Amino acid sequence: MPDVSLDLVDSHCHLDRLNLDAYDGDFQAMMAATRADGVSHMLCIGVDLETFPRVRDLAESHPDVHATVGVHPLYKESREPDADELVRLADHPRVVAIGETGLDYFYAKEQRDWQQRRFVAHIQAARRTGLPLVIHTRGAKEDTLALLREHGGGDVRGVLHCFTEDTDMAEQAMAMGFYISISGIVTFRNAEALRDTVRALPLERLLIETDSPWLAPVPFRGKPNEPRHVARVAECVADLKALPVAEVARVTRDNFYTLFSKAAA
Repeated sequence: MPDVSLDLVDSHCHLDRLNLDAYDGDFQAMMAATRADGVSHMLCIGVDLETFPRVRDLAESHPDVHATVGVHPLYKESREPDADELVRLADHPRVVAIGETGLDYFYAKEQRDWQQRRFVAHIQAARRTGLPLVIHTRGAKEDTLALLREHGGGDVRGVLHCFTEDTDMAEQAMAMGFYISISGIVTFRNAEALRDTVRALPLERLLIETDSPWLAPVPFRGKPNEPRHVARVAECVADLKALPVAEVARVTRDNFYTLFSKAAA
């Protein structure tokens, strides 16, 4: 059973895309269950401009939810983002970051040009607004880091979400002011390399997330994920670092509000 005394933050979830069958389609029942399991805040991530109004509306109607605006690197059919539009949409009290953006060469290695063009637009928007970037990166270590250096100018911070790359990439990103977010993948049987990375990284630079409705942690793997399962991620990180889960919850919560400072205002 989850420790309901914990104060957990799910730093990356897609509330507008959750499977609510377990709650008979009742979104508010899901939110109540999430709060009852000790989750005090959720960041609802925008993945395209077409559905951004839904993401923004959820943040407007729930005090424990904030939002981001961006276009996922695999959403090629979504409307092309430009920095001006991203800056305009981010000028909202509940929008605290730019993204989800980034590069995914694992699934779209032949489509690098347009991914990079969109990524640069998001970097520019983050630089202009001072908001952090939420980055999806897979199989694109060198280009991700290079574009951040070239276009971020040392002024852009953020998070590499749902991290599955190597420890060297994490360390290079942290040197640029980024945090590393750990998802339920860390509980998977074949994720020993990721567990080694978690052991190596300082807790002060980690966030935890669900990326729900995807990537449910063990023992929920194969089922729809939801924000309350972030407790399982916290428990795994605590085991790997030989720390009390309450400390992992506290530090990752504080890290969240340090990075997404607009959410703390």
